[in-house]
Amino acid sequence: MASVRVAFDRDGVTATRVHGFADKAAGRKVTADDPVRIASISKLVTTIGVMRLVEAGKLDLDADVSTLLGWRLRNPAFPDAPITLRLLLSHRSSLTDGAGYWQVTLGGKLRDVAEDPRAWDTAHAPGTYFRYANLNFPLVAQIMERVTGERFDKLMDRLVLEPLGIDACFNWDSCDAAIAARAVVLYDADGKPVKDDNQGRKPDCAVVPPEDGKCDLSRWRAGENGALFSPQGGLRISANSLTRIGRLLLGNGSIDGKRLLAPASVQSMITPQWQYSAGNGKTFEEDTGDVDQGFFCRYGLAVQTLATPIQGCRDDPFGDGVARIGHSGSAYGLQAGLWLDINGGKGVIWFVTGMPDDRLGGKSAFSAVEEELAR
Repeated sequence: MASVRVAFDRDGVTATRVHGFADKAAGRKVTADDPVRIASISKLVTTIGVMRLVEAGKLDLDADVSTLLGWRLRNPAFPDAPITLRLLLSHRSSLTDGAGYWQVTLGGKLRDVAEDPRAWDTAHAPGTYFRYANLNFPLVAQIMERVTGERFDKLMDRLVLEPLGIDACFNWDSCDAAIAARAVVLYDADGKPVKDDNQGRKPDCAVVPPEDGKCDLSRWRAGENGALFSPQGGLRISANSLTRIGRLLLGNGSIDGKRLLAPASVQSMITPQWQYSAGNGKTFEEDTGDVDQGFFCRYGLAVQTLATPIQGCRDDPFGDGVARIGHSGSAYGLQAGLWLDINGGKGVIWFVTGMPDDRLGGKSAFSAVEEELAR
C-alpha cells in the first residue's frame, strides 16, 4: 500500500524513494513526511529517553527495579534474582508476552500483568536467556514515570523529540491536528485497514479506554500503567524525522553540533548484551507469530546488530556482511527498519504497509520486500 525508503548520512538525507498510498480511500499518496506507527523501532527511541535519565542520575541501569516500581518484580521461579533496567532493555529479564502487555486500560494497573504467572519464563533465570518480550518496555516506561512524575508521552517529548526538533508522538495525544491529518493508514496483506484509519483527524481516544468508554486522560497516574502510551511500538513518526534519530547515533550522541547523549551512553546502547549461541535464547519474536529462526542474534539496549557470523543466524537483509546496528519493526501489516553503518557513516530507514504477519520470501530472516529496500 505504501513504501518509503530514506537514506542519510551524518549531515542529512541523501536519497528518498516513495511509492503508494498513505490513505488509499482518500487517494492520498504517501510522502516521507507522513507519520507512521513505526512499531518496535519505538523501543530504540524510548531507550534514548532512558539514557538521558541515567545521565541525569535519576536511573541506574543495574539497580533492582523493584525499588523504582514501588513493588516487587520477580520471576516466581527465581525469587532471589533481581531484575534491572539493563535486563529489561535487552530482553533478558525472563519476562514473556504470555499474559499480554498493551491491553491494560486507562485506570488499570500494569502490575496485574506482571503478577500473572503466564508473564514469566520459569525455565530460565533473569540474565541467562534472551527472549524478545514487548512487556519489558511498558515496565521501563512505568519506571520513567515514577522517577519523574511525568506522563510517558510528554516525558519523551521533553527528553528526546523536542530537543531533536521532531514532530512526533506516542499514541497521538501529544501530536497536533495537522500532523495527525497526515497519518499513514496501516493495512493488512488483504488491503484491509487495521490501524490509524482516522479519516484525517486524531482518534477519539489515543489509549485503551476503560470498560465505561470514558477516555479521560486526567485519570492517568504516574507509575500505574506504563503500557498506556505504547512505549514498545506506538511512536508515530515520519521517515524524515526518524533520520534525526539515526543521525544522532551516527554522531555518537551529537547532531548538527548539539549533543544530546554522551558517547558512553550511545556505546552502552549499541554494544551487544547478548549474542546467540545454542541454548541461550530465542532468535524470533513469539508475539507476532513470525517464527523465522535467526532474526535476532545480537542485541544491546534496544539495539539490534545485524550480520552475525554464527551458524543459525540469518540476520543480514543487506547481504553484504556489514554489522549494521538499529532496530526492526513489524505490526499491523507494517514492516520497517532503521539501520546504521556506523563505520561508513551512513544509514537507511524503510517502511512498507500491506504486508503479511510473517516475513516471507527473503534469503535472510527478513522479507523479500525488505531485502529489496535494503538494496
